[in-house]
Amino acid sequence: MQTNTLYYKLTASEFEWAITEEKKIRAWGFNNQLPGPVLTAKKGDTLIIKVKNDLAEPTVVHWHGIRVPASMDGTGEVQRPIQPGEEFEYRFAVPDSGTFWYHSHQNETVQMERGMYGALIVEDDADPVVDADKVFMIDDMKLNRDNSFKEGNFFSRWAERHDGRQGDTLLINGKENPVINVQAGQTERWRFINSSSARYFVLHLDGRSFRIIGTDGGLVEKPVTATEVLITPGERVDILAGPFAEGETFPIESLPYNRSTFLKAKREQFATVKVGKFKPSVALIPDILKKIEPLAPKDADVTRKITLAVGPSLKHGIDFLVNGTMHANDKPVYVGELQVWEVFNTSLMDHPFHLHGYFFQVLEDKGKAPDYLAWKDTINLKPRSKVKIAWVPDNRPGMWMYHCHIIEHHEAGMMANFEVIDPNKGAQFEGQHHHHCKN
Repeated sequence: MQTNTLYYKLTASEFEWAITEEKKIRAWGFNNQLPGPVLTAKKGDTLIIKVKNDLAEPTVVHWHGIRVPASMDGTGEVQRPIQPGEEFEYRFAVPDSGTFWYHSHQNETVQMERGMYGALIVEDDADPVVDADKVFMIDDMKLNRDNSFKEGNFFSRWAERHDGRQGDTLLINGKENPVINVQAGQTERWRFINSSSARYFVLHLDGRSFRIIGTDGGLVEKPVTATEVLITPGERVDILAGPFAEGETFPIESLPYNRSTFLKAKREQFATVKVGKFKPSVALIPDILKKIEPLAPKDADVTRKITLAVGPSLKHGIDFLVNGTMHANDKPVYVGELQVWEVFNTSLMDHPFHLHGYFFQVLEDKGKAPDYLAWKDTINLKPRSKVKIAWVPDNRPGMWMYHCHIIEHHEAGMMANFEVIDPNKGAQFEGQHHHHCKN
């Protein structure tokens, strides 16, 4: 297979962005657009991405779901943040096809809320043939009447730390209630990326069924028919949409999901689909999309237990903890050794658990095996529930992290660093203590 080297340039800056023709905001983002440009590559390609920072504060870019070398993961643990006026060159191969994304991993509660994210799509010759391929980045913003970003008082800041920041301005690809045009008779691949800070999105096409064909780590084994699917912050779901009938109009909406917050869950519309004239389809969807070998049996011995918890705090009212501490340091793992982690959420609210740099398989969720096998990097944990995941660290030693992908919970302490060690080389960070302090 021929692989290429692709060059991209991303410039982070503040700019005016029209959410609708009437509504303009001061966004932060890449290349004066929100979301940033869709970066595309073929599986195996090498990307060289020069990021220039024209913001007034430092930033870094995390490549969510890409199996990059540790030094390219775009966190404060592995690189010095890109200072205002500086550039940094990210360079990595893309070993997997699928729907990925990039986003700020510095002062994320501000930078991601304002638009510092974009899609990264990796294609493969083995992908199913579809009539069209569309990316939908889900987001929301919390704006004042004058469309400035809401700052909030003491109580609303406390509520935001507790719930995560969720706004009433609902966006698909940086626009409020856009019209999505499709042609009757066609089958399209729709790639959904939840790039919001805290919103749980239950995809619903007004009752029409669709087929799930991919998750975080690319294609699933075979298409799964559904009428709704939960996509939590950080997660991706690829579906086959259509064929629809000429003249149909229906919403892309999110059904209510109660994640135990102060906010009342409600059904909300994000976009409107309009079906135009009939056009014959060239789509070719195989029965088996790809083979996924199970990493471990459901009853495999657990090698690590991780507890996500919420505790009282004198300073903040509430802290978010991993194994009893904020911004924790977890034990190292060794290249090639099967990891079977049990992640326990003792709190009374949902948390999407995200592992950087590696894919895992879910062995058990609330005591039962998942409906279908998939490669994941983000998994939702319901209140007082356990999930058992399996993964194998391949040979990319260095510092990595896992965290809750509700951005405010991550900032409030629900994250941990750990090192992947090549046993032939030993630890690279002996004696160095990595602390991730925000407070």
